[in-house]
Amino acid sequence: MNSTVFDLFRTAALLVLTPKCFDNYFLEFNYLDGPCFFATLSKGLGFGIILGSLTVKVPQILKILNNKSGEGINILSVTLDLSAITIYMAYSFVKGFPFSAWGDASFLAIQTVLIGYLVLYYQGAITKAITYLLVYVTVCYVMMFGMTPLEFLWSLQTFNIFLVVVGKLMQAYTNLQNGHTGQLSAATLIMLLAGSLARIFTSMQETGDSVVILTYIASSLSNAVLVVQLLYYWNVDPKKKVE
Repeated sequence: MNSTVFDLFRTAALLVLTPKCFDNYFLEFNYLDGPCFFATLSKGLGFGIILGSLTVKVPQILKILNNKSGEGINILSVTLDLSAITIYMAYSFVKGFPFSAWGDASFLAIQTVLIGYLVLYYQGAITKAITYLLVYVTVCYVMMFGMTPLEFLWSLQTFNIFLVVVGKLMQAYTNLQNGHTGQLSAATLIMLLAGSLARIFTSMQETGDSVVILTYIASSLSNAVLVVQLLYYWNVDPKKKVE
């Protein structure tokens, strides 16, 4: 392998491997290094989660568009979920965590704000829907581009655990009241649960931030509640339930 090809290979490999692990694997041929294995696994999982996040809420968006309805979706729950995602995204961005540790949050934020917009739009509140988008873009700018102190973002991230749990449980309560899960997408809920479980491991490996780790533990437990409800109400027809 000539030096140019090797340099290109090394550059690509360093997206997943640390320089030390690259040397271990490809120069010293040491494949039994435990810390390198877990670090590489974490990076790989992180990028896998990011790829998955590109479409994780697309089934939910398509379900709303196809039915021209956001029935059963609690807009306050969506907003709390969006707030939690955005706080984590801003905190991680400003703190300088590697993109593999938080990049999925950026794609989840885009999809979640779109869900909020569509729910309002199909309720006939078009002005509110547009305002919802504009306010969100403004908040993101203020939080991520030097206008919000890191100490304040840390405080918000601590509060995030509460937001995550309350937001998900509000949706669970709405499901319980309705006796069905409405327009909630099974694919989206299952992927969110899988992603939050994987993020516990990647957060431990790549950030070591106890607040972030606790947030993902809380998110996993809350997502699990919604998945259990999804299975419980699987054969319930929302239209028949209304009748």
